[in-house]
Amino acid sequence: MTRFALAAVAVALLAGCGGAGASSGSATLWVTRDEGRTVLVDETVPAGETALQALDRETDVSTRYGGKFVQSVNGVAGSIEKRHDWFYFVNGIEAPRGAQEYRLHAGDVLWWDYRDWGRYGQSVSAVVGAFPEPFLHGYGGAVPPAVVVGPRTAAVAKVVRLLHATRTSHPGANVLTIAPGSPTRFSARASGTAVRFTFVGDPALLLRPSLYRRKYAVG
Repeated sequence: MTRFALAAVAVALLAGCGGAGASSGSATLWVTRDEGRTVLVDETVPAGETALQALDRETDVSTRYGGKFVQSVNGVAGSIEKRHDWFYFVNGIEAPRGAQEYRLHAGDVLWWDYRDWGRYGQSVSAVVGAFPEPFLHGYGGAVPPAVVVGPRTAAVAKVVRLLHATRTSHPGANVLTIAPGSPTRFSARASGTAVRFTFVGDPALLLRPSLYRRKYAVG
């Protein structure tokens, strides 16, 4: 991909329309490298700040394209030649709007990650690393219904309660499908700001979210 093409993609991604209504309170900021393998920042930041302001609060940021594109964080710079750049997620959903435009809501998990976009590609629609988000806080302050599909066991019932979910399908819901199996697998994908998570394994493991913290997927 040419530098011009990437610039066009970056501007289109980061200049998207913004949202209003960010609340008071606090949000969580993670800054990592290599799909979450190396943690650089794990801090609490004020809700109401933009995703870029929150990043700038805790790190040294340089931008391009009039501030719409994060070029480097603490001296770690994006590179076309190396196929590495900075990407961000809100509650596990790849942000469809610019870092200058998204305002954090109370409870949001903002995750900036510097990674190789040659392996996954530039777009990763959703990740499991902020679970139980986005089932609890959604994206942009909008919280779709949460639906759990799976066996009727005590462990699954606890997951339903954790996510404040139902077992009844809803249009536009965030859906977690649980199935028995081995080895454990956990993946996510998004369509717009609604997600579908798929978990294969012992559902009791979902009650220990730290197992999946800052991971793109498991298995």
